[in-house]
Amino acid sequence: MNSIGRWPALVLAAGYGTRLRPLSDVRAKAALPVAGRPLIVRILEQLAAAGVTRVVVNLHHRAETITRIVGDGAHLGVDVRYSWESAPLGSGGGPARALPLLAADRFFVVNADTLADVPLGELAAAHVAAGASATLASAPADLARYNALLADAEGRVSGVATRGTPDADLPAGRHPWHFIGLQAVNAAALAAVDPMHPSESIQQIYPALWSAQPGSVRVFPASGDFFDIGTPRDYYDTVCRVAAREGRPLDRGRACTVAASARVDTSILWDGVTVGEGARLTRCVVADGVAVPAGVSYDRTVLTRGAAVPF
Repeated sequence: MNSIGRWPALVLAAGYGTRLRPLSDVRAKAALPVAGRPLIVRILEQLAAAGVTRVVVNLHHRAETITRIVGDGAHLGVDVRYSWESAPLGSGGGPARALPLLAADRFFVVNADTLADVPLGELAAAHVAAGASATLASAPADLARYNALLADAEGRVSGVATRGTPDADLPAGRHPWHFIGLQAVNAAALAAVDPMHPSESIQQIYPALWSAQPGSVRVFPASGDFFDIGTPRDYYDTVCRVAAREGRPLDRGRACTVAASARVDTSILWDGVTVGEGARLTRCVVADGVAVPAGVSYDRTVLTRGAAVPF
């Protein structure tokens, strides 16, 4: 039996969130509100509920929007430390840099731009039982939308299929899987990774592992819901789905003022938003501190103080 309490977790939150712009120009992805609670809070609560007590969060872009929410993590039931990066080190370099803070032979790695219902105890047990170096929670892949890991019936990963690959072109006995942002990793798998230079796990580190040690990288089939927040449209859809699932209203942040004659329909307002008289917002995301002028109308648009971008 594996004690999850002895497994720390690393939350990867240092990236720029380029595809999420202009929202990620205002807050780090992990700090975005999702149906009443920031994404990073939801992730840390999920880890705490599974029994994880120690968490490292790596930081770079808009780090202050995360640290002011999380602090030392005590109010969320976890002990949080930070791995600071002068430039984002990626999904390979970031974990390698954080190894001294993690101080464990095995740990979880969680992408800060996804929410996934993954039973961590089962993931850890499968990882240890298989003697794997990395075990990635995954769902059957939609190759029309995503690149995919290719694994055999036992879950052993041996390759990658690019988005758009026809099923008929897949190697015999290999099935496509979409990594959903949560994995169990051995520290030894990162021993040769340079912690000072950017690198990527699935593109660089893991292919070398599965080539040298077949079966060392595996998928863990995950059947629960998962939400990917890659683009503004993904973010909006995720908030709507989570709010509906939990019976919550869409986010309306602190110190928001909506004029009596304004109309705000199925829209997400962050903090300090002002909506002027007669303005109409439909399926919009309005970032911190935006003043929506009187009489304007927007539909499916991200509004920041410097941009109005349809999605």
